[in-house]
Amino acid sequence: MTLGNHKRTSNGSIIGQIATTEVPRFAAPGTFGLVPDFREVTRADVGILGVPFDSTVSYRPGARFGPEHIRNSSRLLRPYNPEADKWPFLGQQVADLGDVAFNPYDISKALNSIEYAVSQAMEFAPKNLILGGDHSISLPVLRALAKKHGPVSVIHFDAHLDTWDTYFDQPYLHGTPFRRAAEEGLLDPEGCTHVGTRGGLYGNTDMLEDQALGFMTIRCHELHLDGVQVAIERIKQRVLDRPTYISVDIDVLDPAYAPGTGTPEPGGMASWQLLHIIRSLSGLNIIGGDIMEVAPAYDHAEITGFAAAHVGYELLSAWAPIPSHGEMKTR
Repeated sequence: MTLGNHKRTSNGSIIGQIATTEVPRFAAPGTFGLVPDFREVTRADVGILGVPFDSTVSYRPGARFGPEHIRNSSRLLRPYNPEADKWPFLGQQVADLGDVAFNPYDISKALNSIEYAVSQAMEFAPKNLILGGDHSISLPVLRALAKKHGPVSVIHFDAHLDTWDTYFDQPYLHGTPFRRAAEEGLLDPEGCTHVGTRGGLYGNTDMLEDQALGFMTIRCHELHLDGVQVAIERIKQRVLDRPTYISVDIDVLDPAYAPGTGTPEPGGMASWQLLHIIRSLSGLNIIGGDIMEVAPAYDHAEITGFAAAHVGYELLSAWAPIPSHGEMKTR
């Protein structure tokens, strides 16, 4: 990578994206949003960490290729977000930390490796965006965060609850991370919320068990009928100022907007609804976030990849400082 292609501050540090007037987007190195690789900076405000792990999926595999697909789809992200009035790449130092290495044949060892990698990432950058991978990854991320922040509130965007107990007697799967997190005391039971859940359940006690673990649920039909503003207010009243982790399973979107995922459910959110809600949460105490279950083998025309990249863009915008309103322009 040519360092000169990045914007530099007056003290020589690298910030922002590859200058696309010098290197076309399709030829630039494949970091998320064309930000610097972590080896090009000494520190970062936000790290982008890929976790290409999908050994716990219950239906269609392939989310292990999600981080690469999301990064590739993020090439079109631009420096200024007008809806948020934020500069997600220029207002803060963002760096791509690469991908985690792990044993793909031993789930417990893999989760331990992911937890260690996230802890290391937090030493380099206090806030991190995790690109999955399947949703079991959220458990080791929450373990690392809870060691630093204590019990965490989770805003969980997903078609599914992911608080089931076991599958085939296996406790660590992509449908179980938030049950395990609750059992381990990683979650604040007064501040957790599911958003966008829908479709069939395994039994009529699933919702009651989920409530007992500390989750409020905004079902997708409620969001459609009551509107996104009602959902936003319910989330904010639930979370308040607690340390909050935003976890996005891309299947929260309707398959029309995100076909590239392992367990699609009709009747989901539109892209604009998800992006608007995340944008509206920028005043919360968001300590981390993830984007999970992007499976590019089932995607076409990068529909799912672009949606996931823009979810990441809104999360980065939420962390960016409020700008002074002097003119700033870059390409």
